[in-house]
Amino acid sequence: MKKANRLSTKELVTAAVFTAVTIVLALTSIPMPSGVPLTLQTFAVALCGYTLGAKLGFVSIVTYILLGTAGAPVFSNFRGGIGMLAGYTGGFIFGFIPFVLLCGLSVRRKMYIALPLGALGLMLCHALGVAQFSLVASRPFIDSFVLVSLPYLVKDGASLLTAYYTAIALRRALPFLRERQRV
Repeated sequence: MKKANRLSTKELVTAAVFTAVTIVLALTSIPMPSGVPLTLQTFAVALCGYTLGAKLGFVSIVTYILLGTAGAPVFSNFRGGIGMLAGYTGGFIFGFIPFVLLCGLSVRRKMYIALPLGALGLMLCHALGVAQFSLVASRPFIDSFVLVSLPYLVKDGASLLTAYYTAIALRRALPFLRERQRV
């Protein structure tokens, strides 16, 4: 009989720690006039994926989203609730899922594969964010892109690169992260 593909206690605790890191980095935010704050969430999401892999990274980020949806004040500016998913920043929150998965799929791959996969995830995250902002704010897509995506791209690109190298250092320093990387 095959063992079920279950997460170990160590994996669940590790995912929970990264959920907590995501919460702290989301709460570290600077409000912006557009309604989309400047945060380190993209760094946190990429770090989850690049460090934990696709499966554990997914568990960590979905836990973060579910906590916020349930009303815990874990989203930027200490906000929470299901209304956040329908608001200006909801598309970005939904975009964290493909972002973490694509970063996670690149674990143990060369930089020339890992960074483009992460960049694709970041682009999907921004595309979902801009699309929802455009709908909620009743603004044209291009105007929304210029308002809520373009100003953040350099910071988010730097976050992606920093997360990649931080994940390499974490996996080297913490042997249990190397033991079993699920994709």
